[in-house]
Amino acid sequence: MILRTERTDARTWPREQLAELFSEGFPAFITADPVSKEYIGRVREWFADLDLFLVDEEGVPVAGGWGVPIHWDGQVDTLPSGYSESLVRAVEGREQGVTPDTLVICGAIVGPSLTGRGLAGRALGALRDAGQEAGLSRVVAPVRPTTKARYPLTPIDSFIRWRRADGAALDPWIRTHERLGAEILKAAPASQTMTGTVAEWEGWTGLTLPESGDYVIPDGLSVLRVDRGADVGVYREPNVWMRHR
Repeated sequence: MILRTERTDARTWPREQLAELFSEGFPAFITADPVSKEYIGRVREWFADLDLFLVDEEGVPVAGGWGVPIHWDGQVDTLPSGYSESLVRAVEGREQGVTPDTLVICGAIVGPSLTGRGLAGRALGALRDAGQEAGLSRVVAPVRPTTKARYPLTPIDSFIRWRRADGAALDPWIRTHERLGAEILKAAPASQTMTGTVAEWEGWTGLTLPESGDYVIPDGLSVLRVDRGADVGVYREPNVWMRHR
């Protein structure tokens, strides 16, 4: 498949094309991160050169990825806590005049009809190239290991050690990054924190949440903690910090 890279703000994309691309991308509750809501507008405005689509011969976006630039000294202990803090560090770094040197790959997506064709790796490669063009010498990613949703009670520190018989990572998204030369640095147990009312969580998950306690939720990498007295549910999503060479 012949593909070209375009910025997502290069033109107005037909709504039906975007709906198809994002139709199976992320669970509904992923939008309940208040930090992301606060910073995402400035991220999209200031770092549009790191927000890309892969476009086929007919001009249809078939995959995409995006990231943010941060300053990082290369030490594992000084990484952001995860996805949300990466947005904060990128935005506040720009506001404070800090020169970034590291690309944080925040996400990538492939249209559901084209999964398994290597497009995720190509999207990540396009992002790495864009980071190099922007003068960002390091590349890291708070990877969302989707297979973790099958093991929501397992600590993320344990999950990232799980391997197949051939030695490859159990999780396919971690494997994709590893095939591109990335290595696991450490777990990010609270990469994002999503909050909402009980009614909102029932809508996002399709579950009835009749009492306070912990719940396993569809597509959740960890459990949802519900406090009915306070009318709030809190879900902390674990990710895996990986560094590309």
